[in-house]
Amino acid sequence: MGLPAHVATKLSPTYERRRPEETLFYKTVQENWKTFEANWQSNFDRAALPKYVVKEFEEYLKCGILAHGFLRVRCEGCEHEKLVAFSCKRRGFCPSCGGKRMAETAAHLVDHVIPEVPVRQWVLSMPIPMRYWLSSNPKLTTQVLKRIIRVIDGYYKNKAKTMSIEKPKTGAITFLQRFGSALNLNLHFHILYLDGVYEQCEDHMIFHRIFPPQKHEMAELVKLIHKRLTVFFIKKGYLDEDHSLSDGASDPLAEQNPLLAQCIAASVQNRIALGDRAGQKIRKFMIHPLEVTHPTSQCAQMRGFSLHGAVAVPAKKRDRLEKLIRYVARPSVALSRMSQTSQGDIQITLKKPFSDGTTHIVFTPMELIEKLVALIPQPRMHMVRFHGLLAPNSKLRSKVIPKPKEQSETIDGGAIDPHQRKRKMSWAKLLKRTFNIDVLTCSLCSGSCKIISAIQDKKAITKILSHLDLPLEAPQPHEARAPPQQSFNFEYL
Repeated sequence: MGLPAHVATKLSPTYERRRPEETLFYKTVQENWKTFEANWQSNFDRAALPKYVVKEFEEYLKCGILAHGFLRVRCEGCEHEKLVAFSCKRRGFCPSCGGKRMAETAAHLVDHVIPEVPVRQWVLSMPIPMRYWLSSNPKLTTQVLKRIIRVIDGYYKNKAKTMSIEKPKTGAITFLQRFGSALNLNLHFHILYLDGVYEQCEDHMIFHRIFPPQKHEMAELVKLIHKRLTVFFIKKGYLDEDHSLSDGASDPLAEQNPLLAQCIAASVQNRIALGDRAGQKIRKFMIHPLEVTHPTSQCAQMRGFSLHGAVAVPAKKRDRLEKLIRYVARPSVALSRMSQTSQGDIQITLKKPFSDGTTHIVFTPMELIEKLVALIPQPRMHMVRFHGLLAPNSKLRSKVIPKPKEQSETIDGGAIDPHQRKRKMSWAKLLKRTFNIDVLTCSLCSGSCKIISAIQDKKAITKILSHLDLPLEAPQPHEARAPPQQSFNFEYL
């Protein structure tokens, strides 16, 4: 018997188990990963790929596969069960885990970290050589980011001084985004600044809004960033006094794993590192070049540096803020924009055409694997950084972050203990909040569901999957099949 119309229209979409093994992306990795790994070893005296890279691919191929374990979710009414496969939780390119992390990060920052004040996004990109230097050097990345933050901090504090504000305090969150639209390695910074300054008055903090930066101010900021980073890289030995690339610059990555360095160097230049097309530009499909566009007044460029500050979110628009954070924290791979050509190549449709009219990027399956390798961050490289008042060690942080609500809330009919609010938001609540998908509502009777067990034992997995007539064996990566590829003669520019 169906539900009454007035009830049915209020129901959220119910959860449908994802089947990654059916996607083009999964199949491409499954069919080509072992071949790529074997060819890698034969390219450079059988040098192994870094362990963190190998683990990224191996764990991705297990992600969402029931044969590797799952949660049992049961309806408390009709006792209908559904299975939810475990995830890999990797940071490199998994679309599902990247999407979950994106939603979780956005929800946490909006609910527990960012106060209800205006927020401005500052986006800084750097010249190609600097992207290469930072991509595999966490310490160098931290040193560069500190100098960028000091410049933007100075802008806000100097503005505050003209308003007679004593000892102004700023706060910001930086997202390190490693990828570009073409799946190229393009390390750049998305910095979300509280768009103003705080002033401490006895036991509380007062926020003062700072007016948006003008065109001449943006030009001054990018000029100062260029100056400070250029001086920094000269002192570090990466640049000569005339700002040219130094021949004697150390390259720890190239010394430890030359082939990985070549892949990363090729990726930042939109080139191919391995195979028959080694050294060539990536393939592009394009229309006629777009009309010339003029940058906004909150955008400035100088010698490879680009600073953009035009996006701002008003204080009360928390939904827009959460959407912005999801954008800057999004995963690198978008399955919906990936397709296969009649020749078996992988085609990536760009969300927005490039200025030269490019609408699609095309890779062979092996080239795609190569690009994914370059996107994987090193272990313990923090991709989200907190500054100023929002830093974990700030003594004033508790005075500006959102206060916990006194009364417990309910989501999906379940009460949330206020004392547990700082824990990670559950997967079920994330689906409900981000996509309006209700995993804890039965798809048959609309009753409440709950997780009853986590199944990890191989015998138990086999028994349950056999009973449900589901595949008992996990998809296996295909064996290596191709001869060794030729290597890529790396050049910075």
